[in-house]
Amino acid sequence: MINLDFRKKMADSWFAYLQNQICKEFENIEKSKRKFFKREWKKKIKKEGGGVSYLLSNGNIFEKVGVNKSTVSGTFKKKFRSKILGAKDGKYWASGISVVAHMRNPKIPAIHFNTRFIVTSKEWFGGGMDVTPSFIDRKEKLFVHNSLKKVCVKNKKNYLKYKEWCDQYFFLPHRNESRGIGGIFFDYESKNWGQNFKFVRDLGFSFINISKELIKRKKKFKWNKKDKEKQLIKRGRYVEFNLLYDRGTKFGLNTGGNVDSILMSLPPHAKWK
Repeated sequence: MINLDFRKKMADSWFAYLQNQICKEFENIEKSKRKFFKREWKKKIKKEGGGVSYLLSNGNIFEKVGVNKSTVSGTFKKKFRSKILGAKDGKYWASGISVVAHMRNPKIPAIHFNTRFIVTSKEWFGGGMDVTPSFIDRKEKLFVHNSLKKVCVKNKKNYLKYKEWCDQYFFLPHRNESRGIGGIFFDYESKNWGQNFKFVRDLGFSFINISKELIKRKKKFKWNKKDKEKQLIKRGRYVEFNLLYDRGTKFGLNTGGNVDSILMSLPPHAKWK
């Protein structure tokens, strides 16, 4: 088996490549003067790494989309170690990519994707993709789930397990409702690094293709102020989940990540009744 340093380098390089591909594809979709703004950041201790964030705001298609990639290392705070697999001594290394796209047209759903490779005394891949529409569309839901199922079947992964995990994870217990229509969520994939790395790459390409298709289907749909209000209320649920329950947010804040990049997932506007 290839050594750990090489596995880290491969994962880090893949996430950087995928970030560039997503930004290129999304700028092509946007077709406006709006481009991604790049921001680099470093942890306070420079040798512990940092990240690169790309943000596109106020576009014709994307009201706000953030594409974050980071590679960081260090030592977890003692109170946080028990929440991370294999982190008894607190040492960690992590690399990953996270994308959240909030659309201008309320008929197009918000889209979230992330994948990561984490090393403590253990090592594993995790991530997933889910979709949050403001309007019910059964054909859209079927398309998303069938597309993700194909990726799982191709890579001999348990789609139903990942789907159920996603449904349980992206749930707002204080409101007793799901954040969106789900997708897949997985974590602690550690048995076969090569197969898992291929699955993560395939999922990255699938995310791009699924996003393009969802936007293509509805980018010309007409909408009004009432539709926008419904979207803003749904975005409120998005904010609640990310601030109260999201593990990625908690991980970033507990590892000295850049706060602006961590909170880039929040929508530009939201409402509560």
